[in-house]
Amino acid sequence: MSKQEERVLDRPAGAVGCSPLVREPLSADRSAELARVFKALGDPVRLRLLSLIASHAGGEACVCDLTGVFELSGPTISHHLKVLREAGLITGERRGTWIYYRVRPELLGRLSDVLVPEMTA
Repeated sequence: MSKQEERVLDRPAGAVGCSPLVREPLSADRSAELARVFKALGDPVRLRLLSLIASHAGGEACVCDLTGVFELSGPTISHHLKVLREAGLITGERRGTWIYYRVRPELLGRLSDVLVPEMTA
């Protein structure tokens, strides 16, 4: 994820008591970046891939563990993983001939922060 994407998804300073959606209108740039990430999540295959990776033992999954779950070709699965990676939702690490994927929980937390109001005591 680029520094610009991280900046766009970061919560503005002083954000207390409500989500950014209800506190003030999102800027055009921020809404475009958020939409890109939510669009990546909006595909059933990608959402399932994200879930499979996140729930896999140790919090990471080899691409070899993912391809047999779907009735899709390897290149199609690779495309979906690329979309998730480019959206910043997962990271990939090559080990030998396989790539192992992990979910980026900090990005999921930022997405949640946009939608869910903070609870104040």
